[in-house]
Amino acid sequence: MNEQAHLDEQAAPNAWEPLRVEHRPNGVTVLTFDNPDKRNPMTGRLTAQWRRAMRSLRQDPDLRALVITGTGPAFCSGADLGELADRHGQPLSGTRAQLSDFYRTWLTVRDLSVPTVAAVNGHAVGAGLALALACDLRYAAAEAKLGAPFVQLGLHPGMATTALLAEAVGPSRARELLLTGRLISGARAATIGMVHEALPADQVLRAALDVADEIAAAAPLAVRLTKSGLAQGQPTVERALTWEGLAQPVTTTTDDFREGVQARRERRRPHFTGT
Repeated sequence: MNEQAHLDEQAAPNAWEPLRVEHRPNGVTVLTFDNPDKRNPMTGRLTAQWRRAMRSLRQDPDLRALVITGTGPAFCSGADLGELADRHGQPLSGTRAQLSDFYRTWLTVRDLSVPTVAAVNGHAVGAGLALALACDLRYAAAEAKLGAPFVQLGLHPGMATTALLAEAVGPSRARELLLTGRLISGARAATIGMVHEALPADQVLRAALDVADEIAAAAPLAVRLTKSGLAQGQPTVERALTWEGLAQPVTTTTDDFREGVQARRERRRPHFTGT
């Protein structure tokens, strides 16, 4: 960890923080990047707070879904270019270690057992785009700019962008976007599968919260096991049958399954408790 990041972690608890955390009563947590004047860059301070937030969320038994968004004109502008430039001339081994820690810290969002939703309220660039792609679901402002312009900065892509972008839009389209460094609109991103839907900027967070609320209202164990199955990548029918043959019987033993069936019979909304 560099000296600035260390100072960030030691900041006073009542100091301004670039990440706001909101825990809603239904088990949905909202993380909001709150450094709009700088377009929400991934500074050392924000990275330290993100690390703490992920650690806390992994230990939260009541968490059912996570929404990530930003304030101002950007979702996240990616790594702080000033901090990156400060590493110029440092030993390669040290830079490699620092960047690897940075990547892995931010990608811990993929380790959460609950669904994650990116509400891309504005521009998502470089590592900021990678973070959105690391979420399970993505909704974007139609006018937002999204892209990975690493090569336009003299950089190789980082934070697993080569894999995450190909996963979202396919290898051929990912090559085009990565090799040109081209930025596209949220509307265009929706047409190629980078995001699930493009909306007016003032509707993006509401759409993401509506989806998170739907997820939170479903049976927690069934949702978590479904996410685990999907995380195994594109399965063959045989692999899917093997996983589902293990996971579905587990859910048939739960109180939530009984509640789901009973609610369907009584034509009412089920109340799932996670048991």
